[in-house]
Amino acid sequence: MARSAQTPGLRPFLPADAAMLAALFRESVDELAADDYDDAQREAWASKADDQEAFGALLAGDLTIVALVDGEIAGFASLKDNADFHMLYVRPELARRGVGSALADAIEKIAAGRGTKTLTVDASDAARDFFAARGYVATTRNTIEIGGQWLGNTTMTKALAAPVAGSAH
Repeated sequence: MARSAQTPGLRPFLPADAAMLAALFRESVDELAADDYDDAQREAWASKADDQEAFGALLAGDLTIVALVDGEIAGFASLKDNADFHMLYVRPELARRGVGSALADAIEKIAAGRGTKTLTVDASDAARDFFAARGYVATTRNTIEIGGQWLGNTTMTKALAAPVAGSAH
């Protein structure tokens, strides 16, 4: 392993993060989904971040958490309507080093703390195994259209444990 895993710091999304997260989103889709989607599909998917103002508004409309490693943005995740694990993206060079897991842990804890009993995610083919390893169960296979391209994903759900009263976790 070239670099040891380290627990990233987490903080809320700030409007000033929008441009950096849009670039991270595009890079993550392009590199980490290359084995599962062709060039045209990845370009259509990544183009959702081309309008940085709209992308920033999307992130601000969700509860979005940013991960930091060595003071630099390493990834982000968002929770929509307390029940939809909406987004999870990590800088490609930090993939499989704990950033995604730390973000997912935080989203799941927040959702559970807000009374969510079941969390749902529409997992890309690139992310399906990650979510399955976290206990998410596939319920529906989907085909979605983005920018004239058809992409597959899988709706997955996970039952969340109720928060323990008086717990410091």
